[in-house]
Amino acid sequence: MDIDPRRLRILHEVARRGGVMRAAEALYLTPSAVSQQLAQLEREVGLALIDRSQRSVSLTPAGRVLAGYAERVEEELLEARRELTRFTERLAGPVRIAAFPTVITHMLVPAMRDLAARHPKITPVIHEIYGQPALQELRMGAVDVLITEQDMSLPGLSQPSLSARLLYVDEYRIVLPPDQPDPGSVAELLRLPWVASEPSQACGQALERLAGLHGVEPRKVHVITEFGPTLSLVAAGHGVAIVPALALLDVPEGEVRVSEVRDVGARRLDAVTRVSRTRSGEPDPVQAVVIGAIEEATAALETSLSGRLHSAAGAASAAGAGGAAGSGRPGS
Repeated sequence: MDIDPRRLRILHEVARRGGVMRAAEALYLTPSAVSQQLAQLEREVGLALIDRSQRSVSLTPAGRVLAGYAERVEEELLEARRELTRFTERLAGPVRIAAFPTVITHMLVPAMRDLAARHPKITPVIHEIYGQPALQELRMGAVDVLITEQDMSLPGLSQPSLSARLLYVDEYRIVLPPDQPDPGSVAELLRLPWVASEPSQACGQALERLAGLHGVEPRKVHVITEFGPTLSLVAAGHGVAIVPALALLDVPEGEVRVSEVRDVGARRLDAVTRVSRTRSGEPDPVQAVVIGAIEEATAALETSLSGRLHSAAGAASAAGAGGAAGSGRPGS
């Protein structure tokens, strides 16, 4: 019996993803090609591996047994890669990273420049995907490194199969239209119209937390996923919003007013990887280098953000003082 390990990988994907169509998408093959490879594998082993008697594809008992061995073969190949990397001291290959726009722009792009200079044979492949779909892709091996966000008030990710490494604590800021006075308190800000984030996002979690603390039901006139449209709506006078400090790097100075309120909290950004189940138990060295480059890029953000927030605060204070002088009202 001669089994082609490449076909084992296809069987493994069908078992993990629950069907030929999803396995084909993950492997960048056509469903027809996947079906042909499975049929050839069945001829090699002399057994039916796929139960085709029902509308949905499922594995036969023999198929489930062989898929289990296929998973172990994948793990052994990963272990071999780790060992050979130690001998050659060469870091190469693709690393698939899932993230969202602010992280891609301000953390991954600088990290990619660093990797290109230091480790030109490492190829980062970025997917803009986040939330539960991204976690699912990570668990199934379609993604190697996932950058996640969540409100700092919530418990961190705790799953035996995943490992989370804190990258950055990104403080929230409340932003207002440029000509709107700053009420100066969370309670008063909560009573204004809001450009809110989805409840599953960190900024949406923060708004719900603040609303619960102050007993105010915020009036969500808009619910937006991305920070670019959120800041545009705020700049145009359609409400106030919570955004992470990182998002303020994407908006021209003076386009929105940054509230002086600081007791809003922060979101945490984590690099999440699968826990190694190989003999060594060590992380993939290529992934470790990529995460290290992301950490360095993140550390460099501190200076940029500090200068930007200081400038924004100064502009807001000056505008507030000017408005108070012009209107005869005391500044807030």
